Amino acid sequence: MERRSFIKAGLVLATTGTAASVFKPAGAAEKIYNGGKLWRAKETLPPTPADPTKKMYLNQREYELVTAIFDRLIPADELSISASQAGCVVFIDNQLAGSYGKASWRYNTGPFEKGTDSQGNQSPLTPAEIYRHGLSELDTHCKSLTGKSFTDLDDAAKDHYLEQMEANNFSYPSISGKELFSQFLTNVQEGFLADPVYGGNRNMVGWRMIGFPGARYDYRDYAPLKGQKLNIEPISIIQLLKA
Repeated sequence: MERRSFIKAGLVLATTGTAASVFKPAGAAEKIYNGGKLWRAKETLPPTPADPTKKMYLNQREYELVTAIFDRLIPADELSISASQAGCVVFIDNQLAGSYGKASWRYNTGPFEKGTDSQGNQSPLTPAEIYRHGLSELDTHCKSLTGKSFTDLDDAAKDHYLEQMEANNFSYPSISGKELFSQFLTNVQEGFLADPVYGGNRNMVGWRMIGFPGARYDYRDYAPLKGQKLNIEPISIIQLLKA
């Protein structure tokens, strides 16, 4: 509900801003400017759609582990398909192979100190390194604790293991259980709600579930429709590339 409220608030701001931009007081003089150079928006290359048939970073075992973990964080139910069915594993596999996986957006040179909760991630590990080390250490730990690999546990046992991670009852050699769980949870949520061009949110299942309209240019056609159910069909960047 909070996410829906946030999106609705954004829609109100968007339509309000559009109305304000075309409002002109009665009797106001119009000014027409001639000459000068024609302004053009900077052209940027669109993203290349992720290919679900190609593995970009995760090896086969890592792919299996991420699938098992993500599908317990977002399982198939009456609301939607599971995380892996929605392409969330494809999404993070592609992200780990790119600038996100390399943490190129942040300062990565020491000294490194343990920060407070409000200071965010202070680890020297990049997201790609967290997955590479964390998945291996999780698999080893799960086998020593339960006698089974995580992928071989039943759903109830998988949920219990993840709950213990979230509660920070496990500590792995390179990362705490809570930090690793947080990494997984953040990325599966991103994959479920990102534009489908990046591999996740297949068929815009996440957007349809929360009523998000997607990559639309504006909402001027809908602004005058007061008290009506809009039923806005979401649009992906992929559709815009094909147009």
